[in-house]
Amino acid sequence: MNTHAKPSKLIKGATGDWEVVIGMEVHAQVTSKAKLFSGASAEYGGEPNTHVSLVDAAMPGMLPVINEECVAQAVRTGLGLKAQINLRSVFDRKNYFYPDLPQGYQISQYKSPIVGEGIVTVDVSPSEQIAVGIERLHLEQDAGKSLHDQSATESFVDLNRSGVALMEIVSKPDMRSADEARAYVTKLRTILRYLGTCDGNMEEGSLRADVNVSVRRPGEPLGTRCEIKNVNSIRFIGQAIETEARRQIDIIEDGGKIDQETRLFDPGRGETRSMRSKEEAHDYRYFPDPDLLPLEFDQAFVDGLAAHLPELPDAKKARFITQYGLPAYDAGVLVADRETADYFEATVSHAGKPGGAPRDAKAVANWIMGDVAAYANSIGSPVAQTHLQPAQIAALVDLIGDGTISGKIAKDLLAILITEERDGDPYAIVEKRGMKQVTDLGAIEKVVDAIIAANPDKVAQALAKPSMLGWFVGQVMKQTGGKANPQAVNDLLKTKLGL
Repeated sequence: MNTHAKPSKLIKGATGDWEVVIGMEVHAQVTSKAKLFSGASAEYGGEPNTHVSLVDAAMPGMLPVINEECVAQAVRTGLGLKAQINLRSVFDRKNYFYPDLPQGYQISQYKSPIVGEGIVTVDVSPSEQIAVGIERLHLEQDAGKSLHDQSATESFVDLNRSGVALMEIVSKPDMRSADEARAYVTKLRTILRYLGTCDGNMEEGSLRADVNVSVRRPGEPLGTRCEIKNVNSIRFIGQAIETEARRQIDIIEDGGKIDQETRLFDPGRGETRSMRSKEEAHDYRYFPDPDLLPLEFDQAFVDGLAAHLPELPDAKKARFITQYGLPAYDAGVLVADRETADYFEATVSHAGKPGGAPRDAKAVANWIMGDVAAYANSIGSPVAQTHLQPAQIAALVDLIGDGTISGKIAKDLLAILITEERDGDPYAIVEKRGMKQVTDLGAIEKVVDAIIAANPDKVAQALAKPSMLGWFVGQVMKQTGGKANPQAVNDLLKTKLGL
C-alpha cells in the first residue's frame, strides 16, 4: 500500500519536514425504501417522527427483522470495492446512551462484518494514482436527530432517521495528503453512485466521514491519531486535515504530546476543537444481538448480484481510452459522473448522416467538457440534465467535421440552441440563418484582393513583419461575417503577399 509520502507532500515545520497519515471511516446511507430492521420509510425529510415504526421507537417487545435489500446493497458495494464478501456475519449491540437512540444501543457489526478487505484505485491528479486499502464494510443503524433550536428550554428529538441503514466503510491509513483524502472520497462516492447503493448526497447527510489524522517524521513509526467526527463535505475534509495536521505539528515542535481524542471541525473558524478525550471514551460493551441470528447467505447469492453489477468507473474509463481513443484525463473526467458518461456515449454513437465517417470522439469530449459543461454549471445543472440533447451536440460536431461551419460559428450555433431554439435542429438552423462557412475560394479571393488593395501601408508592414498576417485574416473574417474558412484565408493571403 501507500506507505510513505513523496517529498512534495511533506509539510514543512519549524524543525523540519512532517508526514501526515490519514485513514477514514465513511458512513454511507444505503439506498433502500425501508429501514435496516423495520418497514418504516427511509426517505429523507418528512415531518418529524412520521417515518417511525414501533421497532424504531424501541417499544417493548418489538423485534428487528433484517431488510434483505440492504444486505444485497452491502454485498454489491463490497463487490464494487473488490473486497472479500463474508458469507457469515454477526450483528452486535453497541451500547451507549444518547437521547436520539431510543433503544440505548445501536445494532452494528463488530468482529464479523459483512465485507472484509478491499481496494480503491484513486486518481489524485492526471499523472498520479494511489491505491487505498479498505479494511472492512459493515452494516449498522443510524441514530435519530436532536434539535436544539426549536425551543429556548427544551431539545426536541426527530426519529425519522432512527434505524435507517448505513454502511460504514473503513479505509486503511493509506493517504498522505489532504488532496489524496479528497480524491479518495470523491472516487468512493462515484463508485457508490454507479452501483446505486448510496446517493452520495452530502448535503442531506447520506455520506459523512470521520477522518483520522496523525503526523510523524518521515520514516518514523505512526504518531498518535485524533479522529475528526462527521465531516460533511469534500472541501471540509481537506480543510480539516490541513488544520489538524498543522495543530499537531505545532504541539510536538513546542515539546508537547498529542492526546488521542475525538475532535470536531469548525469550518467558520477554520479550527478543530476537542469533543471528548480517550479517558472519557466509551466502552461500548459489544455483544452479539440476541434478537438476530448470524447473517448467512451462499456464494450463489453473491454471484447473482455480481452478474448484474453495472460497468464500474475504472472499467468504463479503460474502455473509453481503448474504444474511443480518448486521453486518460478526458476519460477520467467523463466517467466521474455516470450520467455524463452515458451522455458522451449517446452523443458519439448517435446516428449521423448516411455514409458518414465515425464521429470524432475527442471533439465530442471537448465540447461536453468545455462549452456544454460551462452552460450546465451556469444553471446549476448536471450536463445530462440540461435541455441540450446528445443528437444536437452530435450534429454540431458533424457540421464542424465536414467543414460546413467553423469552430467559431459552432459557438454561435450553441448559443442559439441554448437561448432561442432550444429544440432546434442544428442543420436546419445553419441553413435557415445562412451560417455556412464560405469554402468557395473565388468568393474568398475577391474579399482578400479588396482588402489588400485598400491597405498598401499594411501590406508593406506585413512584408517586413509576417506576424501582421493576423490583421489581414481578422479583416477577411469580419467582411465575411466569420464565415470564411480560416485555413483557406491564411493560404490565400500567404500566396498573394508572397510570404
